[in-house]
Amino acid sequence: MTDQPQLSALYGATTDHATFLGLTRCERLEELSAPIAILGAPCATPYRTVGAYCRNAPDALRRATAALAFNIDRHDFDSDGQVFPDAARRAVDCGDVPFDEADSAGNRAAIRAAVSAILRKGAVPVLLGGDDSIPIPMLQAVGDRAQGRKFTILQIDAHIDWRPVHMDEEWGLSSTMRRASEMPHIERIVQVGARGIGTATTQDYNDARAWGVNFVTAERLHAEGLEAALSLIPEGSEVIVCIDADALDPAIIPGVIGRAPGGLSYYQALGLIRGAGRRGRIAAIDFVEFMPERDVDGLGAFTFARLITSALGVIARQAT
Repeated sequence: MTDQPQLSALYGATTDHATFLGLTRCERLEELSAPIAILGAPCATPYRTVGAYCRNAPDALRRATAALAFNIDRHDFDSDGQVFPDAARRAVDCGDVPFDEADSAGNRAAIRAAVSAILRKGAVPVLLGGDDSIPIPMLQAVGDRAQGRKFTILQIDAHIDWRPVHMDEEWGLSSTMRRASEMPHIERIVQVGARGIGTATTQDYNDARAWGVNFVTAERLHAEGLEAALSLIPEGSEVIVCIDADALDPAIIPGVIGRAPGGLSYYQALGLIRGAGRRGRIAAIDFVEFMPERDVDGLGAFTFARLITSALGVIARQAT
């Protein structure tokens, strides 16, 4: 027998993966009425040496939810009920932001404008990346509408992203948190999951500490538990969550560019998202750095998509 059995058909799955979880498509952001808006962002500021290496992630993540879409209204143990317990709180999928690999400034402007449009409608943007430069224009868009409000960033990542410049580029994925620290609406950064060797220098780490970053390494999180990180988020905070797929262990998400042992489990990552929602309100969230070409049998895509699904459930339950 050479044909692969279509086991997902047991769960009512179809081959249609035009939207995440089979959710309604919102074609025009100016017509958005849902409280949660999923937005694909395949590329922002790629480094010349690798290009838009995560460009296929949004499509892969949507495809990974085909097995879940038919049962989206069934009991979800990770949400303690339906993912969307109230039909009025159901998310929509707004498709992908167009990009040009040769026009980084244009890509950032397009993402910033799309996120701003979502925020104008009072919705929570949920970005599917794309490389880890995607959060920069998302954070800028939040700042455009901050009106004096201050935000806490909860970054869940194997790397700290504090390079001033990397490969002659100051807006790339190695500089995301450095750029965030320069934004006046960002008052606090909690970085969770760092491990191994990345591009950061010891000076970059020291600069982050001097700015006021609180680091909870992956090793410390394993030893002390989630409260080591969550206790650093003040009650009532408006939280922007930035999640890099390589924060999770490569045993469950192998489709990343920088694999390193010792990563977070699915439930540790979900616990951080839940905790952020309990401590305050999630104002925006991104899921980036998934690289489907390095995945193994779709395992990473499904795990990351499952985490996104659970995050949607958290956001659907938080106060408006």
